Amino acid sequence: MRATDRWADPPRLVDRFGRVATDLRVSLTDRCNLRCTYCMPPEGLDWLPDERVLTDDELIRLIRIAVERLGVHDIRFTGGEPLLRRGLERIIGEAAALRTATGDPPSLALTTNGLGLNRRARSLRDAGLRRVNVSLDTLDRARFARITHRDRLDDVLTGLEAARSAGLAPVKVNAVLVRGINDDEAAALLRWALDEGFELRFIEQMPLDPQGAWDRDQMVTAAEILDRLSAAFHLIPEAAAQRGSAPAQRWLVADRLPDDGQGDIRGTVGVVASVTQPFCGACDRTRLTADGQLRNCLFARTETDLRGLMRSGADDDAIVAAWRGDMWAKAAGHGIDAPGFLQPQRPMSAIGG
Repeated sequence: MRATDRWADPPRLVDRFGRVATDLRVSLTDRCNLRCTYCMPPEGLDWLPDERVLTDDELIRLIRIAVERLGVHDIRFTGGEPLLRRGLERIIGEAAALRTATGDPPSLALTTNGLGLNRRARSLRDAGLRRVNVSLDTLDRARFARITHRDRLDDVLTGLEAARSAGLAPVKVNAVLVRGINDDEAAALLRWALDEGFELRFIEQMPLDPQGAWDRDQMVTAAEILDRLSAAFHLIPEAAAQRGSAPAQRWLVADRLPDDGQGDIRGTVGVVASVTQPFCGACDRTRLTADGQLRNCLFARTETDLRGLMRSGADDDAIVAAWRGDMWAKAAGHGIDAPGFLQPQRPMSAIGG
């Protein structure tokens, strides 16, 4: 078979609304070593038993099918906390060795809470990881402990520095503002990120907590975040065409001078307004949970069992067909504003961010 024949009219992950999924989110574990209040209770959750979690070989097989057979070219590893996954460097190395339809390796990124990143940033980079997002909601030690139920702020900051030193650029920082806890830190977080050369992303809190305590009226909205940032900085919106399918709307950031003049552009800030300004119409994602379930939306109420297919002896063609069928069934939007909206049965930590 000629190399060009392999990619002649390859199947793609297309849904009924013409969207094409090229971005795969891979959850490596549902376990986490923090207990963020908006994600899980202080005592943790009932973790998946080992026999239900995909093995490294199963996971690598599904990633290969996604890249070589279904047109995926961006892969983000998530959790839980993906750094808790044994064999992470091997998984990343195998993914980096794959080639997309253009002949390039897939773009590999990882979302982490940063604990342990200082010890592994270099090995992850050497394995083929290219970008990292680190979750950090506050720069105050007491608040960090209150939000995460762990006194580990210094470890996160050390991990961020290690990621930068290893060349995992641009290093992005994800922040969720919680009303009454850290919602006064928007400007301080941005100033710190600009000073450090990190790219900050604020994310609206979503209804994905296992306690079912999410309250839209208590959520800090994108509009509120921008109001608070605009009091300290000049924000210049990037053109819509530059956003594409990215979840974050971005602004160029300049200091606001004492005479209300504008300083030089210092960097960018993004806001992911999943709730108040949904971007479902441009969604290009497909999701794989740690136990081998396909989800065509973060808020999906149904899943497709690829683990069961594999363990029953299904060949790659059967998996391709199941994956395409799952994507074809994708809804037009997540429906958070619909009267009958129901929160997913799985929390964020079990789905993968």
